[in-house]
Amino acid sequence: MAFAIGELARQTSVKVPTIRYYEQIGLLPEAPRSDGNRRLYGQAAVERLRFIRHSRELGFEIEDIRELLSMAAQPQSSCHQVDSIANNHLAEIERRIASLTALKTELGRMIAECGHGRVCDCRIIEALADHSQCLSEH
Repeated sequence: MAFAIGELARQTSVKVPTIRYYEQIGLLPEAPRSDGNRRLYGQAAVERLRFIRHSRELGFEIEDIRELLSMAAQPQSSCHQVDSIANNHLAEIERRIASLTALKTELGRMIAECGHGRVCDCRIIEALADHSQCLSEH
């Protein structure tokens, strides 16, 4: 059963321009066309696009997704490279969490030190204007 790009978008919750972009960069194979030059998609496109969407939701970069799709097409091969991509992504997430935690701590400190008086005496404005007043490095 073949269907148009709008139906693919509906089934996968991926917007039409994004589907076209994924085709343009080669993540999604270019769809065959109808006699009226409309793209026609099948179930394989739905599954592939759901894989891409879920990977993007988990924060994987396009190039990592490209590699993961390539490896998924070889189900009998070793998953060492898949593990490597996932571990690298996890390390990046942990780095971002550490950075956000430091930012949260610093912002909380700035708010706590605010005298809630006038802007000219505001500790938050003062700290934002002079990064050297921050306790943590970002």
